[in-house]
Amino acid sequence: MSSVAFGVAHGPRANWKGFLRLSLVTCPVALYPATSDTEKVSFNQINRKTGHRIKYLKVDAETGDEVSSEDIVKGYKVDTDTYIEVTKDELDDIALDSTHTIDIDEFVPKADIDNRYLIRPYYLVPDGKVGHDAYAVIRETIRSMDKVAIGRVVLTNREHIIALEPLESGLMGTLLRYPYEVRSETEYFDDIQDVKLTRDMLDLAKHIVEKKSGAFEPELFEDHYETALIDLINKKRSGAPITAKAAPKGGGNVINLMDALKKSIANEKDAPAAKVAKETVKARKPKKRVEGQREMLLPISGKGGKEAAAKAATTPKKADKPVRAPARAKKAG
Repeated sequence: MSSVAFGVAHGPRANWKGFLRLSLVTCPVALYPATSDTEKVSFNQINRKTGHRIKYLKVDAETGDEVSSEDIVKGYKVDTDTYIEVTKDELDDIALDSTHTIDIDEFVPKADIDNRYLIRPYYLVPDGKVGHDAYAVIRETIRSMDKVAIGRVVLTNREHIIALEPLESGLMGTLLRYPYEVRSETEYFDDIQDVKLTRDMLDLAKHIVEKKSGAFEPELFEDHYETALIDLINKKRSGAPITAKAAPKGGGNVINLMDALKKSIANEKDAPAAKVAKETVKARKPKKRVEGQREMLLPISGKGGKEAAAKAATTPKKADKPVRAPARAKKAG
């Protein structure tokens, strides 16, 4: 990996390497995922009786016999028991020629791209020491025109549409869906009633929105479910008692919309502490948690896990920042 892109010699592996091409201008590039789910707490399925992990086998649906990998091929279902077999060689024969090149086909205003077409973001960086000039020309051309470059890239044998736009000193590419992948909204919105709202209702609603308005600050977001999972795991490892949470009280049906709006404003006035707390958090200028929330998990002590858990139950121990291995990048597709 180029040290230019990340500033370090060791980092996540590229999902794709090839060339970025705008007409006759070409440069070698690498594609890296801009997001990751590996930091979220995940679970394995285990046998309740033995505590052993469950292993999955590939078996014949009719005979129940295990099937080896070399005997497994792809098949397209055309009927209940009828499949059209497609071999790897046949798939390779129809592979697209643009496998190692991102061809920029056109430039469009970013506002023209419907959010429903967005799939996932990637970082596109120069691959190696050559081609930085061509990369910069393409990047700055897109920036100066205030448009998004639309190209094509092949990931896992599938061609995807990718939208490229400048991001700081690099390029961000976002995979886009094809039209047949986006459902029409009409079949869902047809039954929505056409209601008339009074000016008073809208004024009250706008007042609530103004009270809750602020800047987009994702570093302040907290995954409450992830935090609850980590707390549960830490309690179970330390032997702390687990208490069931009381069921939330139902809010009941809203009888009068105007009353509900007025009550919402009253509740906002009665809860200034929340706003103060948020402003306090802002003042601290928290660092972005690049590595996720799993750093709050208690450290694992190897084979002495049970002894460590027992000790943790009697000895208070801080586990704010245990050493964690870097997250591995997922493959694209």
